[in-house]
Amino acid sequence: MRQQRGEKVRLAPTPALSLPVLCVLVVVLTPCVRAVHVSEGKEEEVETYNRYYDYVELSRRLKSLAQKYQHIADLRSIGKSVEDRELWVMRITREPRADVPGKPKFKYVGNMHGDETVSRQVLVYLIEHLLARYGEDQRVTELVNSTDIYIMPSMNPDGFERSVEGECKGDDRGRVNAKNVDLNRSFPDQFKKIDASTEDAPERTAVMQWIAENKFVLSGNLHGGTVVASYPFDDSPSHKQAGLYSQSPDDALFRYLARVYAENNPVMRTGEPNCAMDSGEKFKDGITNGAEWYDVAGGMQDYNYLIGYCLEITMELSCCKYPPAAQLQTEWDNNRESLLAYMEKIHIGVQGFVKEAGSGMPLSDTKIMVAGINHNVSTAHFGDYYRLLLPGTYNITAAASGYMPRTVVNVQVSEGKATELNFTLTLLDDESISHTTAPSLMPSSTASPISRLPEPQPLQPQEFRHHHYSDMELFLQRFSAKYPSITRLYPIGKSVENRVLWVMEISDNPGEHEQGEPEFKYIGNMHGNEVVGRELLLNLIEYLCRNYGTDPEVTQLVNTTRIHIMPSMNPDGYEVAQEGDISGYQGRNNSNNYDLNRNFPDQFKTITDPRQPETIAVMSWLKSYPFVLSANLHGGSLVVNYPFDDDPEGISRYSKSPDDVVFQMVAAAYSKENTLMHKGHPCDDINNYPVEYFENGITNGAQWYNVPGGMQDWNYLNTNCFEVTIELGCVKYPLAKDLPQYWEQNRRSLLQFIHQVHRGVKGLVTDQRDGTGIPNATITVEGIDHTITSNKAGDYWRLLVPGTYLLTASAQGYTSVDINVTVPEDDVVVVDFKLTRIHGDVKNQVAKGPNALPDSIEEKFHSFIKQLSVGDGLDRLIQDTATTSSFRYRRYEELSEFLRGLTFNFPNITVLHRLGQSVEYRTIWALEISNNPKVPEPSEPKIRFMAGIHGNAPVGTELLLEFAAYLCINYGKNAAITRLINETRIVILPSINPDGREQAKEKECISSVGMTNANGKDLDTDFFGNASQRSAEPQPETRAVMDLIQEKGYTLSVALDGGSLLVTYPYDKPVQPVENESTLRYLATVYANNHPTMHLGDTGCPNSMGNIPEGVLRAAERHSHMGSMKDFSVDFGHCPEITVYTSCCLFPQADQLSVLWAENRKSLLSMLVEVHKGIRGIVKDKSGKPIVGAMIVLNGGVQVFTSEGGYFHALLSPGSHNIEAVAEGYQQQRQEVIVSSFEAASSIIIEFDMDNRIFGLPRELVVATAAAAMTALTITACIIWCVCSAKSNRQKDGFHRLRQHRDDYDDEIRLTSMGSKKSLLSHEFQDESESDEDTLYANKL
Repeated sequence: MRQQRGEKVRLAPTPALSLPVLCVLVVVLTPCVRAVHVSEGKEEEVETYNRYYDYVELSRRLKSLAQKYQHIADLRSIGKSVEDRELWVMRITREPRADVPGKPKFKYVGNMHGDETVSRQVLVYLIEHLLARYGEDQRVTELVNSTDIYIMPSMNPDGFERSVEGECKGDDRGRVNAKNVDLNRSFPDQFKKIDASTEDAPERTAVMQWIAENKFVLSGNLHGGTVVASYPFDDSPSHKQAGLYSQSPDDALFRYLARVYAENNPVMRTGEPNCAMDSGEKFKDGITNGAEWYDVAGGMQDYNYLIGYCLEITMELSCCKYPPAAQLQTEWDNNRESLLAYMEKIHIGVQGFVKEAGSGMPLSDTKIMVAGINHNVSTAHFGDYYRLLLPGTYNITAAASGYMPRTVVNVQVSEGKATELNFTLTLLDDESISHTTAPSLMPSSTASPISRLPEPQPLQPQEFRHHHYSDMELFLQRFSAKYPSITRLYPIGKSVENRVLWVMEISDNPGEHEQGEPEFKYIGNMHGNEVVGRELLLNLIEYLCRNYGTDPEVTQLVNTTRIHIMPSMNPDGYEVAQEGDISGYQGRNNSNNYDLNRNFPDQFKTITDPRQPETIAVMSWLKSYPFVLSANLHGGSLVVNYPFDDDPEGISRYSKSPDDVVFQMVAAAYSKENTLMHKGHPCDDINNYPVEYFENGITNGAQWYNVPGGMQDWNYLNTNCFEVTIELGCVKYPLAKDLPQYWEQNRRSLLQFIHQVHRGVKGLVTDQRDGTGIPNATITVEGIDHTITSNKAGDYWRLLVPGTYLLTASAQGYTSVDINVTVPEDDVVVVDFKLTRIHGDVKNQVAKGPNALPDSIEEKFHSFIKQLSVGDGLDRLIQDTATTSSFRYRRYEELSEFLRGLTFNFPNITVLHRLGQSVEYRTIWALEISNNPKVPEPSEPKIRFMAGIHGNAPVGTELLLEFAAYLCINYGKNAAITRLINETRIVILPSINPDGREQAKEKECISSVGMTNANGKDLDTDFFGNASQRSAEPQPETRAVMDLIQEKGYTLSVALDGGSLLVTYPYDKPVQPVENESTLRYLATVYANNHPTMHLGDTGCPNSMGNIPEGVLRAAERHSHMGSMKDFSVDFGHCPEITVYTSCCLFPQADQLSVLWAENRKSLLSMLVEVHKGIRGIVKDKSGKPIVGAMIVLNGGVQVFTSEGGYFHALLSPGSHNIEAVAEGYQQQRQEVIVSSFEAASSIIIEFDMDNRIFGLPRELVVATAAAAMTALTITACIIWCVCSAKSNRQKDGFHRLRQHRDDYDDEIRLTSMGSKKSLLSHEFQDESESDEDTLYANKL
């Protein structure tokens, strides 16, 4: 029950729990459906109706019932409470695990206030009653067969556990949830801002999600504290405490439904509950309007009606909130018939199906509108709808996006069962749009003869008022829920004060980028006190939604344009601004007192102000969508202002952009439709305003006045979007009574400006070979120094004024194409480009090793990688593989068990490696994931993910554990995940420094405790490959990781750390030249670009280095040091490694992990895709023998080596590259390759010839020359030998005498004063005449 009028909230002392703990018998599954007996003859535990079930008993009881009655019961949890208790919901219907058409959904919710306990038990009894009596009781059987029933006995199980039996007035600690939130004051409200976060009210969030996922038709919310049935609305705009009736559009129907319940309850129908707290309180017929009783903002029943389109009432069941258990039998008896009778009312009114003419396909989300009742419902998945109505005659319309509406008049609704009314809708086409005069009318067997309605006029907004934040938020939620087929409400970030920055998308296919359809945006309220734009954009949302399908212009715009509308960029400033402000500044800036339109990066001036969260959010948003045209709505004058907004010298003069004429065209398009603006004389009737004149109501920004750091220039220079700034009026915050005038002045201008997105040229840039789109292709217009690029799918839009142009499309790795085109007046011309790939000198051979893929399979794999690389491939993958993990920090023991658990549960794709031990003997684990993890597959790329090198930054560890589980769980279930695992060897090392992690503490954002290992060593300074660089032996953790890094075959490594929000690449070494820097930086950029905020370059961290372009930095520029892991990986592992800093806080609280996972999941997946790019192939000789250890040199620097089988794989940045292949004994090979950013590496063969060159000369020449030289030497030697032999024979007698007198000869030779050898010989052997021998010897000397 709600807090009683005048009752003060009091905090009771904590009582000791005294609930008895009773054993619940286990029910044995049996084919028999009888209520009491089971197959073995044992009796199921009999309901005694005299005790309460605590959470454990409740869970057991529900599980037992669900097991016994599987054919009609299915128990599910829709979420968890603050204290981790399941929020159980029992679904009861025939075929309970399937959605079947023709069965409306009903729900009961009990125990929302934990100390109001009767509802909890009564709903358990109701579950038992329906299950046990099914098949025996005709009424119950029919109800279960025809209705999809959902029963939640306890929405606040935590509060129940703290409540005390016998406490009739309630216990404030039990009333609220474990975070002290009153759940029935926590829902979004139409009249008041409600501040209740998901963290503080997970129960509320789970129920909201449950409501969103199911089109419930009727509901009851059971409370306690009095006896009455209360119906919407629960509060009013004035929030008068009591006595003010707040009527809903279905007021009569609500009164009827409330009376159905009250009339069947013997106490409630008296209208006099006689409760001790207020014995004189009376309720006519036992019912009351909620707000008339007392005002409740944030209640669940109003949320159900306004957002869920489900009719819900609140039933107060007993005066005592937690009566003694002995009273439970009476409470069940009092409410049993009411519960059943109320459920049966889900089958009154009108129901039927909506289908497409021709195909007969069901149409979901079709609006069912009843004339005179301003509340619609919509069709469910099977095209079925259920509109509860009282007996009477109605005109009913079915309207669906893209179809002609159908109206049936005089539909008769009688007492009892619902009238069946089916609709068949016809597709809209251009002709039918242009000639539509009225919604078509469809005859029906249940309807009277029909007549054509008069020609409709566009419906105008009905309410003009200033919408404060909560009011605006509910307005957006209401229209999003009311028109789901053409709207999508999504957040892009939060303001300084944590207000969500909402964007409403309006399109015929919301949530999807349609190829060829331009994207447009409006932004309002950038200056918080300039409010007209905010209100006009809300008016525009209403106008587009209400007129879609009936007004030809609106229908055409919505069908051909993806429109994004942000009503308020500065909601904090708005909240402090004052109505009636003409030219003031209060509320202009954000809550940090910064002007958001001076906060963007500027081309001429350095903006030193810190980037604000609103600015960062918008920059990220603009980078995420291919916007073509935009307007930023301001106030304070009356003019359209176009770029450039400032000048290099800061002088107020015309600062012309390359597209000046285009900007003048689109600016004039807005101005011409606003008569007052087009005159060019704003603010003449306002004192103290300068006299200004703007020709045709437009002006160049800098010519008016200089605005450095403006948003419109940043749009133009950093995205493909052309933006102008529109000043809507001279009064910044006009009175609410003047708002209709502003709408009338600007309505046509707002529409006409959207039309401008369809001017100029648009088309596709595709690959000539396979027809797939080429992303980031550049479109250049001759004579205009401003290029635009193609979107992820290859589509582009180029705004141009009428004329003839030469367009050039170019892309990396493709031949450019030129096309002449003539742009017509008021139209767009389609120009498609087909580009041909540039092939280098690489042989067109496909590697066919033992593990190579067949041609057709490889082509499919290339297509697969391309699909994940362009468009929204990764986003779709993430949508198809939602994670449901419970995030928390795991210490070493739990981490080890988790990894072992993965290998136990997924033995075919995982293997766990022990790399070594830490100082304190903790194992350093590495998990390998592959389709064949125990068999080497050198042809597959190998990627390494590592984390936890600093124990005080454990976020990376948890992200990698989640990533591992995510991959394993989705293997075999999701085709893309399965394919990536089958084609990749993934190694995950979650914790390099487990000892440090054990010392670190949660919520310590800057503490160094745990950063080092147990020896006090920062492990990221311990990786040295050369002994000469190392002063001591490496730490055991370092040695284990070094061994892993030096394993052959790794293609890429990603290390996760903390303390900032950026990606760094090698080197950490100071003053170290970086070979292949373009590739290293490119890999880092890929990660950052797939992160929602990292690529913006503004970390927002307390230790921020300022703006970091693209969120990527060379590591030494952040913190230079020796011995880093990534430097070692590059130098000695020949593997590129990047380091990702995942969060500003080193050790954020655990509830942030889910957010960090959501931010990094896409980036992690992108690395699995990226590892398949670059170049890969096989090196072999002429005989086909693979060459192991061949060196592949990239661009003359970086080296990789072939592994077993001759395989190699290297990542390279997109573009043209030179590779050299070198192997001992073989000729060197040089080739040029082209690498694409979105294509998998093609397998190539490098075939070596034997090296036929010696000293750089041909082998044949060298051999011939050597042979000739050897022949000449041989002949010369022979001649010398012959001559010497002849002389030797004549001398032999003299020489033997010389040997006889050797001693004497030696003495003589020592006499250095003696003459030549000739004289010595002549002295020893003197003869009277000189012989021929003497002459010959002398000649030789």
